[in-house]
Amino acid sequence: MLVQGFHDLLSWVYLGILLFTVFAFGDAAFRREDAYRAADKQTKPFWLIILGLAVVVNLIPVGLFFLVIIGLIAAIVYVVDVRPAVKAISGGGRGGRRRGSSSDGPYGPFNGGR
Repeated sequence: MLVQGFHDLLSWVYLGILLFTVFAFGDAAFRREDAYRAADKQTKPFWLIILGLAVVVNLIPVGLFFLVIIGLIAAIVYVVDVRPAVKAISGGGRGGRRRGSSSDGPYGPFNGGR
C-alpha cells in the first residue's frame, strides 16, 4: 500500500517535470533567434537541443533519474535566466504593444490644451 502510494506520487512528479520541460522547449522554439544573441545568451539551436534532449529523456520509460534531473536543471536555467532576458529583448508581453493611459488620444497623450 505504501509502495503504491509512493509510486503514484513519483508518477505525478515525473509528469510535472515532463510538462515543465515541454513548456520550456516550446517557449524556446517560439522566441526569435536574434533575441538570444542580443541578450548575450547561448544560441537558440543550443537551447532547443538541450531542452529537446530533456523532453526525450523524460519520455524514455527506463529509469534514468540522473538524466531527468539534469534536464530539469537545464529547463529551470532556461525559464529563470534565459527566458526573461530574451523576452525583454523581443518585446515580451502580450502583443508586444505598449498600452497608454486612458487620457491618450490617437496622436499621443492629451494634455488638456496646455
